[in-house]
Amino acid sequence: DFDDNLRQAFRRETELFFDSILREDRSILTLLKADYTFLNERLAKHYGIPNIYGGQYRRVALGQDRLRGGLLRQGSILTVTSYATRTSPVIRGKWILDNILGIPPPPPPPNVPALKENGSIGKALTLRERLAEHRKNPACFGCHQLMDPIGFSMENYDAVGRWRQIDDIAGGLPDGSKFDGIAGLETSLLQRPELFATTFTEKLLSYSLGRGIESYDAASVRKIVRNAQSSDYRISSFILGIVASPPFQQRRTE
Repeated sequence: DFDDNLRQAFRRETELFFDSILREDRSILTLLKADYTFLNERLAKHYGIPNIYGGQYRRVALGQDRLRGGLLRQGSILTVTSYATRTSPVIRGKWILDNILGIPPPPPPPNVPALKENGSIGKALTLRERLAEHRKNPACFGCHQLMDPIGFSMENYDAVGRWRQIDDIAGGLPDGSKFDGIAGLETSLLQRPELFATTFTEKLLSYSLGRGIESYDAASVRKIVRNAQSSDYRISSFILGIVASPPFQQRRTE
């Protein structure tokens, strides 16, 4: 079912979605909790959303019991954080840590063993069981205990972002919070909006400066996030905060 038309549709959905938040000056938290998205017929069919016809993209309001809406439910993110033939709770969990929470795990140690396909008596293992076996390696445990629970909460979406019914979707965050499924993950992330706001600020500031964020930028990042909080984290507050910040004002051009 996956082809280049669908790949381009995934990308266009995310581009239009972010563009709407920027142009309408919405809260950046909408990136995680939006009740709308942008679809054409090809993408709507893939998502199982009826009554969308033609190649033109249009904004589609989603119901309360939505399966789409927000970055974490979009095919672009779900596919790029999967392998070609199956989902990867590890990659998805790492993506959340890197891009939402801003606490990237350390790189894996060398010579990490591949996941075992079968148990000791030849029984086929589920992906959760295989990763549990993998975590028994002390060198792997520290990172995987952070990444895996996040990724398992997204398992209702397959490797190309289609919804599937899976009952074992228990997840958790590094702070110890527990939840089930993508809705639980989003709710838990939104309970600490300052974490996502800080990550968003660091990435947008890095983009604006053309360099990585250094320790001496931390005070400016905290000030931008603090000021943005008073406007419900509207995206304009981040842009204006960055433009007025010392790192941006004092940047050098070479």
